[in-house]
Order: sequence, then structure tokens, then C-alpha cells
Amino acid sequence: MGVLDRLFPDKLFRHRLSDAAEKRLKFAVARAEEAIIETHVKNALLFVETLAGELSFDRAIDTYIREMAIPEPLASTVATRTLVGLSETLPSATAPAEGEMLDDRPRLRLDEPAGETGGDPALRKIG
Repeated sequence: MGVLDRLFPDKLFRHRLSDAAEKRLKFAVARAEEAIIETHVKNALLFVETLAGELSFDRAIDTYIREMAIPEPLASTVATRTLVGLSETLPSATAPAEGEMLDDRPRLRLDEPAGETGGDPALRKIG
């Protein structure tokens, strides 16, 4: 047996893990990944708060992810969860009241019968 053979990890575990041990291992890895994500989200929220006067929240999140060198798909998860965290704290991120329009576009008239377009030629039935 050569020196290099003793250094490779595949030589360390010569037997397969039992199904129960494999399950515990998967659960432990999942908990560890969730803890890493949660820590990144907390730090990203702090980063956004700290730089609020200098960077928009989306640029601050992107900067945090870039500076921490968070790889995909973890970066997308951290960005999404950070946005969710921001939406829970920012008053401007709350859902609009019922009937409140999100922008100035006209209301869609998809539920109206074909003859009730109000004379708008753009809404005439085609065909």
C-alpha cells in the first residue's frame, strides 16, 4: 500500500453505512445547510440595514452574496429568503388593500361578456 493510497477519503470508509445511519447523516446535513442559510440571511439583512443610506436593498443583497462568494443555488436561496425577511419588516412591502391598483394600467375586462366593452374599439371581439 502506497503513501497516496492512505490519503484518499474513499479508502477511509471501506464499508457502506446502514440505512439508519445514512438517514441520520442526510438529516444532519440538511440541518447544517439550513443553519448556514439562516446565518447568511441574518447577515444579509444586517448588511442591507447597515448600507440602507448608500445602496438599494437589492444591490446590497447582491453585494453581500458577491462579497461572501456564495455559490449557486445557495445564493438564490439566500437572496429569496432575505427578500422575504425584508418584506416582513418594511411597511412599503405589504400587500395592497383589496381593490387597490398596483399601477395605473386599466382594469382587465376578461370576465365581461363580449358585447359589454363600453364602446372601446380596442376591446372588440376578434373573429
